[in-house]
Amino acid sequence: MTPHRRVAVIMNPAARSTKAASMADAVRSLKSRILPEIHFTTEVGHASALAEQLAGEGAEVVVAVGGDGTVNEVLQGICRVNATRPDPETHCILGTLPAGTMNVFSFELGYHSHTDIVTPWDFIQAGVVAEVDLWMANDQYFLQLAGVGVDAEIVKLTSWEQKRRLGPLSYFMSALRVLRKRLPLITLEAPGRALMHGSMALIGNGVHYGGPFSVFPQASNTDGKLDVLLMREQNLNALHGLQFIRGIYDRGYQESEDLDYLQLDEFTITCEDGTCVEVDGEFSGATPVAFRKAPFRLRVAAPYSQASARQIAALRAGLAASSTGNAL
Repeated sequence: MTPHRRVAVIMNPAARSTKAASMADAVRSLKSRILPEIHFTTEVGHASALAEQLAGEGAEVVVAVGGDGTVNEVLQGICRVNATRPDPETHCILGTLPAGTMNVFSFELGYHSHTDIVTPWDFIQAGVVAEVDLWMANDQYFLQLAGVGVDAEIVKLTSWEQKRRLGPLSYFMSALRVLRKRLPLITLEAPGRALMHGSMALIGNGVHYGGPFSVFPQASNTDGKLDVLLMREQNLNALHGLQFIRGIYDRGYQESEDLDYLQLDEFTITCEDGTCVEVDGEFSGATPVAFRKAPFRLRVAAPYSQASARQIAALRAGLAASSTGNAL
């Protein structure tokens, strides 16, 4: 592990909310042996532009403070720069400090607390880096999950303001608004396979989906495959679809004549009337959508095998003993 020389932190002040102010104070109070730069976003899309600017200027790590939406915004900016660098060792690294409504990617990495930002910060400043698979839905990069159909419609209907006020309950409130709709007919096309039809698709680059739910038991973000749950039954309304999603969340994947579990490295989903698409928990547009590998993998700050508990413990002890450590 080699400590990084330049780390940039991107935060969303969340319309000056009390919670956001508290988080900003918590980030500033983190003990550090490096001098990170803190940057605040001012509008939707600013995190992506900031991340691209910082990565292009030489930041070794760009840290997203927030939930999966913030992480995905920062990801877009980092990847636009990384795509121009042939040597992976020169790629900007993504760091995360979980502080959002949902933190599925951070949970997948092993950060299982919505309030503990100290542990991921220790791994960031210690220089712990792992590589994970990176995917594209049309031209958008994504890390953890995607959906086509009813869950994407729920995401589309859930505004930032709702998430800020209601947290995870906001998604349930949006779900009530789609109950009158019927599930769409979607078609999945993959090389070497016959056309497959269904009403909804959940797509994972890891085990977890929608929170700490183990929806994809066979998934790995290092195996070069996306795991796909395709609900084949077409004559269902949205209420049945939501019951299906809840069952997946509660019990995990179960073998069913109405359900296909696929592992694919490339596929396209179309819908005759068009239907919503979401990636990493954020609305991404409408079908048709082509899923494929990105031309490079992503380097992330994560507690994988490169780091030992002893090394991180030594780091913490050194910071505690130092009277000259930098503070944010």
